[in-house]
Amino acid sequence: MTAPKQHISLMTKDQNAKINIGEDQTIYCEGCWTISKLADLDRRLQAFSWPTQTDLVWDGNDITAIDTGGALVLHRSLTRLQQQGHHITWRRLRAEFAELLKLVANKQEVLETAAHPPTQSWLERIGMHVWTDLHQGIHALGFLGESTIGLFGLLGSPRSIRWRVLIRNLELDGFHALPIVGLLSFLMGVVIAYQGAEQLRTFGANIFIVDLVGVSLLREIAPLVTAILVAGRSGSAYTAQIGTMNVTEELDALRTLGISPMNYLVLPRALVLVLALPLLTVYADIVGVFGGMLIAKTQLGVSFTEFIDRFEYAIALKHYVIGIIKAPVFAVIIALTGCYQGFQIRGSVDSVGQHTTISVVQSIFLVIVFDAFFSVFLSWWGI
Repeated sequence: MTAPKQHISLMTKDQNAKINIGEDQTIYCEGCWTISKLADLDRRLQAFSWPTQTDLVWDGNDITAIDTGGALVLHRSLTRLQQQGHHITWRRLRAEFAELLKLVANKQEVLETAAHPPTQSWLERIGMHVWTDLHQGIHALGFLGESTIGLFGLLGSPRSIRWRVLIRNLELDGFHALPIVGLLSFLMGVVIAYQGAEQLRTFGANIFIVDLVGVSLLREIAPLVTAILVAGRSGSAYTAQIGTMNVTEELDALRTLGISPMNYLVLPRALVLVLALPLLTVYADIVGVFGGMLIAKTQLGVSFTEFIDRFEYAIALKHYVIGIIKAPVFAVIIALTGCYQGFQIRGSVDSVGQHTTISVVQSIFLVIVFDAFFSVFLSWWGI
């Protein structure tokens, strides 16, 4: 016979879910324990005055329905009581409700473990970073090797080159980049000449503005600035295009059709940049030197004729050649980095923006590193 219930209750406004404590201190759960019927119930349960005895009996005979939300509310209450030293025993709880409570309890433990992972020591964190970077480096070397093999295979059969795509990409990555490359190169020539003019005027060495502008632009500034612009413009576009194709499973469709993404997407872009970047560098040389000529004339009184005569005499051909040689190397770095990051994109479109940023940063970093390597190596050889 069920003991009479004490009128100590906790319920929602529509009285669909409630808890009563009987005279025998048994806790009776009643009503519909579903998410739509549990307004403020969890908060009220936290402030509820539970029996003080160690062994608590919960009766679930009058629970008419329960879902995951209701099971989670019950589980939290039971957990708090167990942490206070109480021992919980269920009686007359339907099997399917008990199974749902057990499932919620198991999942709650997993979620709490994931939310509070064990603290790693500094040595473990360093090891994880090193292992991750090593793993990525191995993948990058594999991608470089695959692209090299694909390039030799493509050059071995020129008929397989998609010339129409090459010309179209050359227009997008080369011709359309002329305005921004020209503007920035012109401004760089102006800035270098203007800053140098202040110092040269002091010593009466106005004519040496030609040496300053010519060597710095042709050998270092023009190829480096052009490569950085192309990395931000074309390299990021490569990552976004390939990454979007990866997210939308277009790359899987290409593989299903027997088309290699390396030959279809990566190699044409690399070949285009190898052709476009040296041409853009030559264009940057011309525009940058012209900007320097204007400042030399207006600030130092060096005429165009005097500037050109001094330029032919003082600027060795090696400076121009070194700048042009750097351009294809930078082009390969930008193209492969952009395409590699595109293939690393997984999951959602949010990953596209993240890897696009990584692509630009890595491309610019590698371009500057290789430019420094060129400078040290050529200086070592006395060139």
